[in-house]
Amino acid sequence: MAGKIVKVSGPLVVATGLTDANMSDVVRVGPQRLIGEILTMKGDAASIQVYEETSGLGPGAAVETTGAPMSVELAPGMIEGIYDGIQRPLEKIVEKVGANITRGVEVPAVDHEKKWAFTATAKVGDRVSGGDVLGTVPETSVVLHKIMVPPNVSGTITDIRSGSFTVTERFGTLKTDDGKETPLQMLQKWPVRVGRPYAKKFPPARPLQSGQRIIDTLFPIAKGGTAAVPGPFGSGKTVVQHQLAKWSDVDIVVYIGCGERGNEMTDVLREFPELKDPRTGESLMKRTVLIANTSDMPVAAREASVYTGITIAEYFRDMGYDVAVIADSTSRWAEALREMSGRLEEMPGEEGYPAYLASRLAQFYERAGSVQCIGSDARRGSLTAVGAVSPPGGDLSEPVSQATMRIVKVFWALDAQLAYRRHFPAINWLNSYSLYLDALRPWFDENLGESFLRNRTQAMAILQSEASLNEIVQLVGKDALSPNDQLTIEVARMIREDYLQQNAFTDVDGYSSYDRQSRLLDVILDYDRRCRDAIAKGADTAKLFDIPAREAIGRAKSVPADEYADAYDRIRLDMAREIEDVAAEGGEDE
Repeated sequence: MAGKIVKVSGPLVVATGLTDANMSDVVRVGPQRLIGEILTMKGDAASIQVYEETSGLGPGAAVETTGAPMSVELAPGMIEGIYDGIQRPLEKIVEKVGANITRGVEVPAVDHEKKWAFTATAKVGDRVSGGDVLGTVPETSVVLHKIMVPPNVSGTITDIRSGSFTVTERFGTLKTDDGKETPLQMLQKWPVRVGRPYAKKFPPARPLQSGQRIIDTLFPIAKGGTAAVPGPFGSGKTVVQHQLAKWSDVDIVVYIGCGERGNEMTDVLREFPELKDPRTGESLMKRTVLIANTSDMPVAAREASVYTGITIAEYFRDMGYDVAVIADSTSRWAEALREMSGRLEEMPGEEGYPAYLASRLAQFYERAGSVQCIGSDARRGSLTAVGAVSPPGGDLSEPVSQATMRIVKVFWALDAQLAYRRHFPAINWLNSYSLYLDALRPWFDENLGESFLRNRTQAMAILQSEASLNEIVQLVGKDALSPNDQLTIEVARMIREDYLQQNAFTDVDGYSSYDRQSRLLDVILDYDRRCRDAIAKGADTAKLFDIPAREAIGRAKSVPADEYADAYDRIRLDMAREIEDVAAEGGEDE
């Protein structure tokens, strides 16, 4: 039975007569059949969040319920896809109606006509349950799509065959425990607000390598972990997230452009097809799903876009893949929540955000994790969630930043002052933190040696010492410091400029492997160690700072990737000889 609109307030529509509807049902609104979702029900009156522009809608227009919650289509064809916030394929819409999205346009999320080469791995007579792999489809050259039994289905296979099928064609039959015959197809649907089930969640134990030195060395994130990138306008949040999406050692990346500028999504669309994944040598788009819900698109769809993205990510996690979800930005998502809450006339919380803001953020981030997937083969997958936060004026005391800090375990605080000095990534090493260091210590010790985290601790100590020494320098000048303190300031500058500073737009410095990071930091700290010994022998600090090896260290990060090991060993040998010569001169002067 259809209802009737009684009120329209921006993206909020109130309709009566929906006696057969339920909370969270998807509805079609008005003559253009706009997509909406029921937020609240009072008797037969429903408050509906419409995911498209509502101009022209008026009281009396019809509203029909579909009887199903907001769901995504999960099947081969999602990788390399570009969707809006409610999983409408933008490329298909362009083909159908042109560059401007027509309201009410209906296009399936995955191509229902394309045939995929399905290879069955299960056999007739096999007893299967939710999550068991039935067969595989080579979706792209780097992603093998595993066709799984839907999570809430179990039974015995009575028929299965390999071949070429569309996502809706039957490739087999499953006889359930109650005797019903269920057709098997590649397409699954899953409600976006419900997390997909897993067998067991594990504590994170492996780092997510991003190729960004300040992240991997000082503030690492674990696979299956959660991180936030807060920062004011112009501090480089989007570039940090692009770098994570480009170079993270994960199998699948789901990038959600949630309420940010359209030109930032355009950069992703232009760059990703041209860039090569350092692990596979293939285009980055071969492992990427893009969700574009930019600032000029309907505000209500931002709220859905985050859930759409993480549900797609959970589906690939269930195949046993490592997946990263990059959300840019959760502040814009929170603004969409605030707008809908205000139109629903709910009691506002701090700064007008709804009182349930923190719990909604937690629901998103808690869907991350390293898990044992459901299914008999006990495969493991991980889902890492990274969200940008865009606090007005860079004020980290505002509600979205504070709620996020209580939930995530890694906090990369971007600093406008560093950005103005052209120090990128502009992550402030004094304000940021990672709570995964202890959990990741066994992995670092086994794969990079115990010296890696020891060097990391020493580098952090030098940077913190520099912060306190800078106050003295501003009062009395650098020359008033002791030689050892002058060395601390010089080495801190080397760590900042020669190690932490990184150029995202060059081939050599855009990505740095763990081995390269470990060797470069070791060279800088070896310089510190040798200079302290030389100072104890009476060496002149000015001469120590002026040796040729000091300049070579400054240029070390621009050495090509296939030459750095020999180059760093050569720098170390030259440095040792030059510092010894300066120390010998100091001893003679005495």
